[in-house]
Amino acid sequence: MRVCVPSAGPGGLDDRVGEHFGRAPTYTVYDTETGEVEILENVSEHMGGTGLPGELLAQAGVDLVICSGLGRRAIDLLTQHGIEVHTGATGTVREAIEAWQSGRLSGAEACDRHMFHGR
Repeated sequence: MRVCVPSAGPGGLDDRVGEHFGRAPTYTVYDTETGEVEILENVSEHMGGTGLPGELLAQAGVDLVICSGLGRRAIDLLTQHGIEVHTGATGTVREAIEAWQSGRLSGAEACDRHMFHGR
């Protein structure tokens, strides 16, 4: 399974969980079967590029996103691409993955800061 955590930089598993899913500078992808770590630069339209973060992660073969929080629209886009979402992550990317593995993270809950248009 390819697990993605929005991250504050290119530090891999020891980097901090990014505070804002769409504007995280990088996405750290961890393969639970091989232990491989891949750092994806956020080149979405949120960062001056093209496409949405969920589309970029789907193209990268991500199965699960673990993040601090994100909006309903992002949750909908990720789930449309078959990507599972868990929110409530804090600390490092490694700690976020460990929290998910131990069942301490909730399913996808939209963040209050990202509620738009009554959604």
